[in-house]
Amino acid sequence: MNRREAVRSVAFLMGGALSATTIGVFLESCNSTSTKSTGSLFTEDQQKLITEVADIIIPTTSSPGAKAAGVGPFIAMMLKDCYPEEAQKAFVKGLEDLEQQAQDGYKKTFIELTVPQRQELLGKLRDATVAATKVEKEKLEELDKQKTDPEKAKSQTENTGTISILPKDKPKMEPRFFSIIRDLTLLGYFTSEVGATQAYSFVEIPGRYDGCVDLKPGQKVWS
Repeated sequence: MNRREAVRSVAFLMGGALSATTIGVFLESCNSTSTKSTGSLFTEDQQKLITEVADIIIPTTSSPGAKAAGVGPFIAMMLKDCYPEEAQKAFVKGLEDLEQQAQDGYKKTFIELTVPQRQELLGKLRDATVAATKVEKEKLEELDKQKTDPEKAKSQTENTGTISILPKDKPKMEPRFFSIIRDLTLLGYFTSEVGATQAYSFVEIPGRYDGCVDLKPGQKVWS
């Protein structure tokens, strides 16, 4: 199994923790070469920023963090090779906005911030992303209800003059910077050698297969 296949496998195992944008990428884009862009998608400074943000999401603790696992370059590669242009643009804008927020809040670049300041900034971004995603999901759920309720859809059409959205035109979740970088940080880290062998409990040559093994309190999960 190569790294691409490993990433896809872990993506589906982590499905509940990943955003709709990332799940869509692994269902569609990784099977297509149409999403690949030419040239460099990020500047050198943006690449450094990606690496530092990933290391705040998974910092060094009892095991090495995202930076030690080489997650930054992995994120840049995945964005360039697998994500659609819309998501790429949203991600680049997210990087720019993050730098602007650092300047507005602390009069420094993100790289110059202390770890607590970085954590505070990303915490606010996370909360804003969660809130925006919740509102968007509620709107999409309402659209789905209207499509399955002919009378409600007819009433809306008569009152607004609009036509309900057809299944083929079902709107997708808007790609968001924090969701994407969080997803790719998790995927990059736990499919890396560092993540699989040091963050998880790892047996290079396992013996018999045990389908269900109880974990002791504080024990690392098995890779």
